[in-house]
Amino acid sequence: MSKLAALGGTETVPTDRRHVPWPLVQDEDRKAVLDALDGARLVSDTDGVNPVSALEEAWARRFGSEHCVAVSNGTAALSLALAALGVGPGDEVIVPALSFIATGLAPVHQMAVPVFADIDPVTFNIDPDDVERRITARTKAIIPVHLHGAPADMDRITEIARKHGIAVIEDAAQAPGATHRGRPVGGIGDAGAFSLQVSKNIPTCGEGGLLVTRDAELAEAMRRGRQFGEVIDAGRERDYISYGLGWNHKMNALQAAFTIAQLDRYEEYERARQHNVTEFLARLTQLPGLRVPTALPDTTHAWHILRFRFDPAAFGLDGVRPEALRGTLRRLLRAEGVPMSRYQLMPLPDQKVFVDRAGFGSGYPWSVTGAPGTVAGEDYPVTRAVIADSLTLQKRHLHPGAGELLGLYADAFEKVWANRDMVATFAKAAS
Repeated sequence: MSKLAALGGTETVPTDRRHVPWPLVQDEDRKAVLDALDGARLVSDTDGVNPVSALEEAWARRFGSEHCVAVSNGTAALSLALAALGVGPGDEVIVPALSFIATGLAPVHQMAVPVFADIDPVTFNIDPDDVERRITARTKAIIPVHLHGAPADMDRITEIARKHGIAVIEDAAQAPGATHRGRPVGGIGDAGAFSLQVSKNIPTCGEGGLLVTRDAELAEAMRRGRQFGEVIDAGRERDYISYGLGWNHKMNALQAAFTIAQLDRYEEYERARQHNVTEFLARLTQLPGLRVPTALPDTTHAWHILRFRFDPAAFGLDGVRPEALRGTLRRLLRAEGVPMSRYQLMPLPDQKVFVDRAGFGSGYPWSVTGAPGTVAGEDYPVTRAVIADSLTLQKRHLHPGAGELLGLYADAFEKVWANRDMVATFAKAAS
């Protein structure tokens, strides 16, 4: 048995092997950006083909979307989708209790109230049964999140939405390329929002976002919304008239050109990522007390983030708090060179902006209709359990050449599990 690095043993992952770049910037990315910089059309509101419209066409073609609208970031994409669907003051939007803050803020940007639903313990996505329980006469939309790249249960969610006459906006920020029953996520609901932020599976050189929809009128409403409410048509002189409320949520040509170059290599990267991650997870499934992320039947997982859950009882530590085992394993694995981290430190409804109703002042939007949104004392038990007993791996595994590094990570996990008696000592002391 090898001595743990935390106790003076040799680190499993050498220091010079730990830093893996993402995104992977190649010569074709640099050329695409320079070509766009030398071009005449640096923004999306110019007449004729430009890098932004080229990205919209390429994305729609690759992922089977009828309409694609490029915007400044994924948060803007969610807000624009809500606005285009008519979500406004006093409406309620059901969102998962576990997600990035943007999912909960987007309804507030429209003066709508976010209503939080608990999650599934395996996919970490919104629980359709809890969604249905929270629908009221004010509910206007559901935002299922394909968290970490795992598709949400879109069959059940769309069935519930049709039954109650409400819209579905997919938050696919972390899930480009993921599929549910053969259908690309983002294109299943009324609209889908993607992020191209530099950490994502398909990135831009900074911030960016995309909206997809099957509805031509909805796509046009989104385009107006990103451009001050104006109508920008090919061959039509710009009239500078705002036909409705709009924002400046445009993407620029350099961002679009970079993403087009990345999209050209997506298939190659995705094949390597699927191979590397599934081999890595297959090794870890043998370790007691460790639950690895799983792709459910009839789905394709994009593996944006890898979340691992730890079960003290299955580990052989009855009576030890999950937080104690999680904290112990985090310290020991990081000492071995595995960058385990916590992601989302609290349920969304616990975020101060929602607890304090710090929206637009005087309690808006919650005070518009008296809609509660967050109900004092609600527990969200699955969300809290997942946060308490899990850690994540991020970014390193996105690199197509990360297979060897993931093998070293697996060695480190196996080394720590081989020292389970020492893990138990530390965890019990922390419990």
